[in-house]
Amino acid sequence: MANMWSGLLEEYRNRLPVEVSDPIVTLYEGNTPLVRSPRLETRVAEASAGAGVDGSGTEIYVKFEGANPTGSFKDRGMTMAMTKVKAAGTQMVACASTGNTSASAAAYAVAAAIGCAVILPAGKIALGKLAQAVMHGAQLVAVDGNFDDCLRITRELTEQYPVALVNSINPYRLQGQKTAAFEICDALGDAPDIHVLPVGNAGNISAYWMGYNEYFGRKVTSSIEDSALHLKPLTTKLPRMWGIQAEGAAPFVVGHPVDNPETIATAIRIGNPASWAYAAAARDDSGGLITAVSDQAIMEAQAIIAAEVGVFCEPASAASVAGLLALASAGQVPAGARIVCTLTGNGLKDTATAMEVRGDVTPPVIAPELSAAVQALGL
Repeated sequence: MANMWSGLLEEYRNRLPVEVSDPIVTLYEGNTPLVRSPRLETRVAEASAGAGVDGSGTEIYVKFEGANPTGSFKDRGMTMAMTKVKAAGTQMVACASTGNTSASAAAYAVAAAIGCAVILPAGKIALGKLAQAVMHGAQLVAVDGNFDDCLRITRELTEQYPVALVNSINPYRLQGQKTAAFEICDALGDAPDIHVLPVGNAGNISAYWMGYNEYFGRKVTSSIEDSALHLKPLTTKLPRMWGIQAEGAAPFVVGHPVDNPETIATAIRIGNPASWAYAAAARDDSGGLITAVSDQAIMEAQAIIAAEVGVFCEPASAASVAGLLALASAGQVPAGARIVCTLTGNGLKDTATAMEVRGDVTPPVIAPELSAAVQALGL
């Protein structure tokens, strides 16, 4: 009989704070593609050479989290958080969201048969993400403010009413998200040398660092339990964590919260990250960095990933590759490094932005004849 994937909580139960009595809430998330990209390897080598550095022999992989059930990495944390909410008997959850969290929370609330409230910044959500929350039946409230305002309201709501918070400040979210690091190590046979990923609210960089450390046999501050640390280490090294922000929403780069963050990459349009301390620790403990790239570089990277890797990711996802290319041009990518870039969400989440950047893509209209098609195709 075929061996079907069981979802994160079952597959990695021995490394997660899951009790036997917990009612598992899953949409069979995880097990997402890790795709090697020879053409990105060539680009990085050429960019490094332009900086007078030998960037040859790199291996570059993209971890496509857009293949999760609701199209983003958020599902990893949501299965864990929602399982604990269900176990506690709470009947409603709430989240602040720029889109992906709302889609995931709404879907997993359906799976858990509980209510879901979404607090979102008015006019700042990509339509594809908003449609998901609507279709899954979430109660939506739009705030005349930014994500940070929404998160403050959500925190106050969940502190004063019997509603569970499922943003990444919920520690169980990071526990689920750390499993992406496990999958990468399982696929490669060891940890990569460098891991590059977008940074918005900063939960993901914190979670990956937690996961890599646990496979290495080491606890980090953001861990909430030690149960997995008696297990035999499965890796021989830890990666450097490279976080990438958008220039208009780069609090880690400027060194303080940004009051009015702006970027075309809506998923990382966050000025005061909730997981600031954990992310800074991941950067510093790993010998890594957090830098920023322009919106133009992000959109160029999105096009490169689509045309040269074969994966359509949303703009925020492309920040990881944009950052890697910029760092290669600055001579910071070492020769022979094995590098993983996380692509956090599916491009179908925000088709409007992609199409707007591409300009007029109206195809020519031809007569219903083969000869007309051949002529139009230049064959």
